[in-house]
Amino acid sequence: MADLVLLEDLQQSLLRRDRVFRDRTDLIAESDEWLISHFRLPRAILLDLCQQFSQLLERLTKRTSAVPVHTQVLSTIGFLATGTFQREIGDRSGISQPTVSRIMPHVLHEIISITSQYITFPNTAAERTKIMTDFYNIAGFLSVIGAVDCTHDDLKAPTVDEFAFVNRKGYHSINMQNSIVELRLQQSAAGEGWLIGDLGYALKSWLMTPVANPVSQKELNYNRAHERTRSTVERAIGLLKARWLCLSGRGGIFQYKPDKVKGEGFSGTQGTENLLFRNSRWLLHHDIKDEAHVV
Repeated sequence: MADLVLLEDLQQSLLRRDRVFRDRTDLIAESDEWLISHFRLPRAILLDLCQQFSQLLERLTKRTSAVPVHTQVLSTIGFLATGTFQREIGDRSGISQPTVSRIMPHVLHEIISITSQYITFPNTAAERTKIMTDFYNIAGFLSVIGAVDCTHDDLKAPTVDEFAFVNRKGYHSINMQNSIVELRLQQSAAGEGWLIGDLGYALKSWLMTPVANPVSQKELNYNRAHERTRSTVERAIGLLKARWLCLSGRGGIFQYKPDKVKGEGFSGTQGTENLLFRNSRWLLHHDIKDEAHVV
């Protein structure tokens, strides 16, 4: 009987594995250039985010080996920046893939919670006048307060309503657009100004679209001015997808359900992009003057 007990103990010890903690690289100690190339944000902004989110993120666990706040923040932003698999992000940060999966929703929630500080609608007369002047200087188009467009983000084929997410090019994606803008403008939030959009939008009292079949010189001139002015939103979307590869598909398509892609992925990148625009001198080498007024 003693021999059987000993054999059982040996078997259990073989099955039992000691918990292994990976070495966590202190990525925040790297240079600004390196941080921007991997996480799109300089150290000052990353540290500010860590400070803002520390109260919540430090409460996630009371374990002695808790994931540091800066590792949580950098891992999440690294995912947005590269669009790569969570396992690769974890290998870079020194944490496991399940840990990356666990911390990301919390960090994204915090990023989204502060977006209202950086994504705002021009509510005052002074703000609208400044924006209208900037747009007028592009091609002489009067009273424009913003340009609208939509963009498609690639995603894994969903298990529910799969066909509804197949776009005209034959692959799966989700259409991203802020529907709150229309509601605000219907409530006259724009004052005397209007938005401009392409022919995919219906003409509204607050939304100017191109003339569908221009004939006269005035119509042709109008369409040329409209196209040049509206191109600001196309460049802004291009810059957004170039900086945050999770949106472009170049780093890999989203492996999540459509509502999570739209709610966390797109909103998270919008928040970080506008935070970067408002705070970082590192954007000076980009031509972003017109993109400040995209809604």
